[in-house]
Amino acid sequence: MAEVIGIANQKGGVGKTTTAVNLAASLALHNKKVLLIDFDPQANATISLGLKRSEIQHSMVAVINGKKKIVEIIQPTLLEGLFIAPTDQNLVAVDADFYRKEKGLREKILANCLEGIRVQYDFIIIDSAPALGPLTINVLVVADSVIIPVQCEYFALDGLAQLLNTIKLLKPASNPKLQIKGFLPTMFSSQNNLSKQVLDELKAFGKFKFFQDKNNNIIVIPRTIKLAEAPSYGKPIALYDKRSTGNIAYMNLAEAILTSKG
Repeated sequence: MAEVIGIANQKGGVGKTTTAVNLAASLALHNKKVLLIDFDPQANATISLGLKRSEIQHSMVAVINGKKKIVEIIQPTLLEGLFIAPTDQNLVAVDADFYRKEKGLREKILANCLEGIRVQYDFIIIDSAPALGPLTINVLVVADSVIIPVQCEYFALDGLAQLLNTIKLLKPASNPKLQIKGFLPTMFSSQNNLSKQVLDELKAFGKFKFFQDKNNNIIVIPRTIKLAEAPSYGKPIALYDKRSTGNIAYMNLAEAILTSKG
C-alpha cells in the first residue's frame, strides 16, 4: 500500500515542485515504484519530467471531472519505476468548480480518484498548488503526511502559520491520519549569511521537525544552477547531473524517508 506524501506550501517559489519531482525520482532510484501526481495548474512537475503540453491527451483535469480514471492517464517517465499523472492549466477552472460542490464532498474528490491504485505503488507523491484553495485541501485530505519546503530567504515563515492551522483544522474530521513529515529548508547557500540566519531561526522556533542524514545533519536543499537547469531539459536532477549537490541532497532525503518508514 502506497504512502501518500503531499508537498505543500501556499507560498510560491519555495522549491515545492523541485522537491516533488526530485524526491519522487530519488525514491525510484532506491528501487521503489513511485507515482508523481501533478496537482498544480502550472503543470511544472509535468514539464519537468519531459512531457510536452501539446502531447498530453488526458490529464488530472479529466480525472477530477470524472471523464477518465487515473490509471488511464498515468504515463511512464525516463526513469524506471517513476510514473506521472500529468496535469494542464485547465486545472485552474477545476479549482473554481470545487466551490460549487457540496461541502464535505468537495474535499474528498482526489481521495476518491485514488481509490484502487494505492496498492500498485510504494509511494505516491503529490505536487500541490501554491495556494490554500480546494486543490491543496484535497491533497491534504488524501495524504498520509505532508512535507513543507521552506525557502531559506527573507519572509520564509510568511504563511506557514496559516498552513499549519489548516492542517490542524482538517485532521479531526477530514483526515485524522495526516502528519507533518517534516520541514525542508530549500535554496540554502552556505555563502549566504541570510540562509544561515533563516535556518537558525527555524531551528530556534522549536516546532519544526527536520529531516536528518545518516550523520544526523539537517538535510537542506542547496541553491544550485544544476537544479535550476534540470527542468528545462525535462529531467530530474538525478538524470541531469547525478554528481550535483542538489542530487545528493534529494537522495539523502529519500534515504531519510525510507529509514523512518522502517
